[in-house]
Formats: sequence, structure tokens, C-alpha cells
Amino acid sequence: MNTSWLELEGKVAIVTGGASGIGKSIADQLRQNGAKVVVSDLNVAEGKQADGTYFMKCDVTKKESIDAMVDKTVTLFGAVDILVNNAGINLPRLLVDVKGERPEYELSEKDFDFMVAVNQKGPFLCSQAVAKEMVKQNKGVIINIASEAGQEGSAGQSCYSATKGAVISFTRAWAKELGKYNIRVVAVAPGIMETTGLRTDAYNEALAYTRGVTVDGLATDYSKSIPLAREGKLNEVGELVTYLASDRSSYITGTTVNISGGKSRG
Repeated sequence: MNTSWLELEGKVAIVTGGASGIGKSIADQLRQNGAKVVVSDLNVAEGKQADGTYFMKCDVTKKESIDAMVDKTVTLFGAVDILVNNAGINLPRLLVDVKGERPEYELSEKDFDFMVAVNQKGPFLCSQAVAKEMVKQNKGVIINIASEAGQEGSAGQSCYSATKGAVISFTRAWAKELGKYNIRVVAVAPGIMETTGLRTDAYNEALAYTRGVTVDGLATDYSKSIPLAREGKLNEVGELVTYLASDRSSYITGTTVNISGGKSRG
């Protein structure tokens, strides 16, 4: 069997939140490079897809749902070599709505708990379930999708930023715990990415209010704020993750790789 440079042929990967957005691009890149890809998502019909990926319904906030998904992956494919913790949610919210015009855009306990459950608890539960399998194999890679916001902070997105900061810290700590079992843990921190269908009108309205601008005012001239003068493409994240999932990056662990066009310090 001819193998590609990345040598991912036959490797089994799980991508959470992999049915759309960045997750779909990651799943596509892994598949195109020969991996068997399980797309774990909340709203999918289970089973093998036309492109060869396998969809599994999973709620990353619930341990039983994750354990069942990982067990099924091992039963079907015999192993889990790669986990990409991509599932996430961002609800733009102010700490204090000083103007008092839109109280729904002030950070509530409910919104806080929801973002923490998906963005922070989800990667913990998924990584714990998968690491138990990887330890048996004495090999594996866990890739956490963080965010530039987790390093820099982001106005109107404090809770989101905090959860992504936690993911970056998980990455450092888990790499130290799991290295002796030949398991690498790496984070990827995207900056401003091209708009996807996940960026809804409701999200834009909330973000605009938290930034004190109109929705039209969100449009930005990136030539000033980003050295590469453009937003990132989803496939650029997918390609980076695919490289990090491969043995070509075998000495990279416990760190966060920025992919932000030079916008942030990283």
C-alpha cells in the first residue's frame, strides 16, 4: 500500500462538531489524507456517509453520550488514534450591560454554564474517554481547537475567552501527564476566520451590541489589524490539524499553535 507523506492511512480519527464549519474542514482534510474519520455531532443521522466518513450522534456535555460514541468507534474500527476536540459554542456577552438596553446580552449564569459545558467540560470528557483507549495502544494524538481569544482575551466574549484559555491549560497539563504513554496533546488557536453558516444573524447582532457598533459596522479592513491582510480559510486550519495529527509532528506536544495571520502574539 502506498502511503502519503503524512502517513495517516488507516488511522482512526474522531472529530467532535465535525459536521460543519472548521470541524468539517478538519474532517475533510483527515479523510483526504487517508484517515478513517468519525464525525461526532449533535444533529446528524448516524452511519457511513457518501464521502466515507462515519457520522455518530453525540452530546459532548454528557459523559454517557461520549462514552457510547468512543466505545462504538473502537468496536467499529478497532482503535482511536486521533481526537480533535472541535465542538464549541460562542455567545457574545458583556460582563455588564452598562447601557441597559439589551439585558439578554449581559452574561447570565445560564449562558456561562452552557459555554463552560460545551467548550471546557466537553474536551475534558472526550479526552478522558479517548485517552483511556490511547494508553492501551501506547500511542495517540489529542488536538484541542482553542482560539486566539483564549490567549488575548476578547471584548464582549469574556466567558468564551476563558473557556478557550482553559483548553490551552488542559493542553499543557495533559501533555505532561500523557507523554510517558507516547500520547501527544496539542492545541490550535485560530484567529479571525472566513464566515461560515455557523455565524448566524443572532450571533452578529449580539457581537455588534457587545462591541458598541451596528451589524454593518462589524465589517473590518483587515489590512491594518492582520499582517497577512486577510482572514483565515477553513482549509488552512484543517491542513494544520492534519499535520499535527501525523507523526511528521512527533516532537510537538504541550503547546498551542497560533493560526491567525500574525494578528496575535501567540
